[in-house]
Amino acid sequence: MSASLATMLPINTIVVAGLMLLVWLASIPLKNVAIVDIAWGLGFVLVAVTSTLISDVDSINRWLLPLLVGIWGMRLAGYLAWRNLGKSEDKRYAIMRQLRGPSFRWSSLWVVFIPQALLILVISLPVQLGIRHASGELHWLHFIGIAAWLTGMFFETIGDYQLARFLADPASKAQVMNRGLWRYTRHPNYFGDFLVWWGFYLVAMSGTWPTFWWTAIGPIVMSILLMRVSGVPMLEATLKSTRPGYADYVYQTNSFFPWWPKSQ
Repeated sequence: MSASLATMLPINTIVVAGLMLLVWLASIPLKNVAIVDIAWGLGFVLVAVTSTLISDVDSINRWLLPLLVGIWGMRLAGYLAWRNLGKSEDKRYAIMRQLRGPSFRWSSLWVVFIPQALLILVISLPVQLGIRHASGELHWLHFIGIAAWLTGMFFETIGDYQLARFLADPASKAQVMNRGLWRYTRHPNYFGDFLVWWGFYLVAMSGTWPTFWWTAIGPIVMSILLMRVSGVPMLEATLKSTRPGYADYVYQTNSFFPWWPKSQ
């Protein structure tokens, strides 16, 4: 382990663990562990801020990653808070609560909150080391990374906005969202998240390549989560059973990467 990571990782572990512990404690009286989704984005922001504060790099690029992560994380946390606070617990967690019974209030710390904390620490590795080893000059990877981040933020933000408007319309009940960005990909918000994290990695690599190439494990894990685990598969399993016509939408529209829809 590099000296910089050996210093940063323990401190960031304490910070993220403290955040998740507080959110877990809040979830007990609320009887709603779904608030961990709000803490997800905030955890990355705290990692970026902490890494910046303990870094002694004298470069304007030292502030670039924290800025990009901060904008992404605060937008995501704010959106999820607006969407979820005051509502019933997400079905994913409600099923877990039902299966585990009264013990879930305690076991949720180990099965929900601690895994989320570990994922934040692993996924944020390029951010931590990218801040610690920020390049003193602009590199071509900066521009590619920022372009990926901007494109990802566009897909994620506009996709969420379009979906929120669709769901707010009573006429959309049991209908399929296939307009706007959703016409070209069934999950523009997840695709946006994917691009954002590869953008972070490219910006980080501008000062750490090739020494810390292995921190690609961060965006790789995020990509797997989005495409194969808790993103696309879990959501589509619900939509296929609740939205008539979703099978046609699946046939016409790419699952993840945007492309022109197929004709019926």
